[in-house]
Amino acid sequence: MLHNFGSINLDHFYRVSHLVRPGETLASRDYRVGLGGKGANQSLAMARAGGRVSHWGRLNHRDAWARELLGEAGVEVAGIALVDAPSGHAVIQVDDRGENAIILFPGANHGFDADDLARRLDAARPGDWLLAQNETNALPQVLEQAAERGLRVAFNPAPMAAEVLSLPLERCALLFVNRGEAAWLAGVDEDAAPEALLDALARRLPETETVLTLGGDGAWFQSGDERHFQPALPVTPRDTTAAGDTFIGYYMTALQEGQAVTDCLRLAATAAALGVQVEGAAESIPARDAVERALRDGPVAR
Repeated sequence: MLHNFGSINLDHFYRVSHLVRPGETLASRDYRVGLGGKGANQSLAMARAGGRVSHWGRLNHRDAWARELLGEAGVEVAGIALVDAPSGHAVIQVDDRGENAIILFPGANHGFDADDLARRLDAARPGDWLLAQNETNALPQVLEQAAERGLRVAFNPAPMAAEVLSLPLERCALLFVNRGEAAWLAGVDEDAAPEALLDALARRLPETETVLTLGGDGAWFQSGDERHFQPALPVTPRDTTAAGDTFIGYYMTALQEGQAVTDCLRLAATAAALGVQVEGAAESIPARDAVERALRDGPVAR
């Protein structure tokens, strides 16, 4: 079982010609509200991939529909508490090139207390996976205590912030990072070659497996002296909002299934390539049968 200690947000999407500049007022061509948050997206991706995932989260009572949506997708939602605090939400601009800019309000995602987390961790079994992102509070305690209880910890330090540098990252069995996150953690230039980023991460966290995602430049896996590269699939992106979350959810499902690292990378990259061709966050995450079809039939189109 994988327990996802993760955010749940309401995403407010605005479609724009370009990302708004300082001092500029820009009209949006489209607006909608959907389920989001890196935690919820990754749980949804795991469920749609056929994985076993229990989500630990918090939502305002009025937003119970988001919990129901996750449950209908196959996520175990008993660990999602309905509370009085406002739900987390994000304001997302998506431009004509598929790039995005996001303003995030943490809300209920930052309301976990120590006793509640201890109860959740005590109920998990040694050998289970604990997945976390940087959109919830109490991360130092969660990473430390999960490892102490024998859980395998996977961490995605997004959105990246200075506080991540002081987390007990050596407790992580698996780290998912993009180029910017890798450079910040490793203390090297963001323009460094992928191999240099991986070298620097290996020096800092020698016992932690790393998956480095580079968007259109593919993805790398590293564990000690072992490295594997997965090329990106040739697609034209419309919206990259949940691409990384889709990749992580599918990768963790393949790992849960006992697949080889190269197959985990291939499945995750194919799912992400399908997802970036669809607008939205949760809406863009593909079902497993669509990903398997793309793997079997060749070029990805959606």
